Amino acid sequence: MLNRMTAVLLFSLTLITSGCGASTMKTPDIKQNPNPKMRYEITMTVDGAPEPFDSINGYVVYEVVNDACVPLQPGSGARLAPEKSLPLEFTRQGNVFKGAFYADQLQDEDYFGLGVCHWGIASAGANPKVHNYSFDLGITTDAIRAGKSEVIYFTKKAFLEAASHGGDHDGGTVRTDYVAQHPQEFFSITIEAREGVK
Repeated sequence: MLNRMTAVLLFSLTLITSGCGASTMKTPDIKQNPNPKMRYEITMTVDGAPEPFDSINGYVVYEVVNDACVPLQPGSGARLAPEKSLPLEFTRQGNVFKGAFYADQLQDEDYFGLGVCHWGIASAGANPKVHNYSFDLGITTDAIRAGKSEVIYFTKKAFLEAASHGGDHDGGTVRTDYVAQHPQEFFSITIEAREGVK
């Protein structure tokens, strides 16, 4: 009986240590498509901001859309689809900022030996800044595909007091009843992405 219990304990210990020693999924060498074709133009229109922004940084987040090409994680058995963020540059024309990106910017490839991984857009957005205070906004994949715009509202008070906030940030809000009833307290940024615009 003792020998049997010892064998069970040793077997359990082997499973535990094997799980602990298992390596996690390696980060693939993600490549960029040398000839992307699916171009989108992203436009941000600022309405009512107290002053011009000091700078603006943009980004596009890509993700693998078919996680069957991704290996299972040891222990949990989950598939963690890779993501990659690329910078997005904007040019300014008055209160309008424009940038461009490609939906097929990343190379579809068999990164894990489990079949070709296909990349898609997860989101896109920007971080306009004043005095190092960031006003964060983005647009979803569904809105990009549908060609719909999204309007985000920010308080003018936060803008005017940005110098005292340091490196803080504001995620804004959609049009609530309060925003509708107190429009003088807010400024808005409309963001949209349209396919093939030049």
